[in-house]
Amino acid sequence: MKHKIFKICFIVPLLFSCLSHAADIKHGLRDSDGRHMIPRGFVVNTNDAAGPVDFNEEDYIRMVRMGANVQVVRLELGRLSTFGSSEFQPEYLERLKRAVRLGREAGIKTVFKLTVYGAGGFSWPDLYFNKNNAQQTYIAAWRHIWHAFKDNNAVLGYDLVNEPRKQELPQSYDELTSDYLIPLYEKLIDEAIPYSDNKLFLIQTIFMNKGEAINKNQYAEIKQKINRKNIVFAPHIYQEYIDYIEPTMARFDKESELLKAPILIGEWGFPTLLTTDKSVKEQLHYIDFYIRTAEIFDQMGVGSIKAWFLGNRSYQNFLPGGKSTWAIFSDKQAQGTVERKYITDIIARPYPQYIAGDIKNFMFHFATRTLDLNIKTDNSKGISKIFVAADRHYPDGFSVLIGDDLILTKSPMATGLRVYQSKANTDPSNIIWDEDRQQLVVLAWPTDKEVVNVTVQPGIYKRPDLAAKN
Repeated sequence: MKHKIFKICFIVPLLFSCLSHAADIKHGLRDSDGRHMIPRGFVVNTNDAAGPVDFNEEDYIRMVRMGANVQVVRLELGRLSTFGSSEFQPEYLERLKRAVRLGREAGIKTVFKLTVYGAGGFSWPDLYFNKNNAQQTYIAAWRHIWHAFKDNNAVLGYDLVNEPRKQELPQSYDELTSDYLIPLYEKLIDEAIPYSDNKLFLIQTIFMNKGEAINKNQYAEIKQKINRKNIVFAPHIYQEYIDYIEPTMARFDKESELLKAPILIGEWGFPTLLTTDKSVKEQLHYIDFYIRTAEIFDQMGVGSIKAWFLGNRSYQNFLPGGKSTWAIFSDKQAQGTVERKYITDIIARPYPQYIAGDIKNFMFHFATRTLDLNIKTDNSKGISKIFVAADRHYPDGFSVLIGDDLILTKSPMATGLRVYQSKANTDPSNIIWDEDRQQLVVLAWPTDKEVVNVTVQPGIYKRPDLAAKN
């Protein structure tokens, strides 16, 4: 096994002139075997307003069956630091170790994100200007994580500062970013590297004050490179206005070129009004802009993390329309099981999770329920995994077309795949259907070192000429 766990996958910048063109994607990660990975998953809370949240094995399998290969565990600074009256809580660290273990056993990698929740003595100005030794206190909180997981291959990396705030500071967003936030990032990375020089470092931009936004997205721009390795640009997008999704993502793409870092959308998905659960009209509105967001993510090939993998035992009033939440489950418990399907069916769309070779481009077409995937194969990199989500997208069965070499079908009335067509010297047994994880597992591609089109489409395949005769 190679020592390096994950590395940046960022190709020479391409012009981002039109998202509808099927250009080669430049985002994503590479694992230790060199497979191209598209990270997708959920923000996993350790606490909500009602108290601690701990998920079990079944919850993690549910994540996997919704397409997750990454969890972003939301850390609370008040449980890891000595800001104000806070104290480090060893039992909290044990809960985090359990979350990483359960994720690993289910096939999910972990990223940790540090929020400032629970740290009563924390101050953003103190952190930026290092008053009261605030930066060392913040670093000390991270050290608990860096030390505990330094040799843990299931931990991809660290989202270092969640939604940094400007508040009432007189500096402009540009000044605060270039003169204070970026030096803080570089200092944090320098402190983390001795623990693990193979982890990824996720960075965000400043969360703008209420009433301020760029294209109706409340996150400032980054205009200066961070001179450190293993950087991943992890902006958030909570965009309800469909016409502003593409301009926002185009802006993020430009910033990622500056950083020479791939994009992993650290959080996305406009919060849900509780009234939406009882209104078809409102649900259709959510479906519309969620689908458009998902389409653009796929066209760019970016990974994306949806907030939150959580039930609805607590809520807030942060939207004008009343009670609202980011939770993807509607039942009134932390460990939810009742999906908001107008959201989850879009999150849990088919996509390439790990590809032995290079993902050229891919797209799931919601209207036809068809996944188109273009890859350049490299069987020396190991197995490939494609999330299909047959239980929700293909109740009528599905067919897999791998170039001109293989056509396989999966009937809802039968277990496993059936061979419809195969070229001589191909081995259809290299293609396996994993029902539990809803994954198509490719042990080896029929052709190696070649560009291949893979299509997953609904129904049991029939040749067009035969279908016409019947």
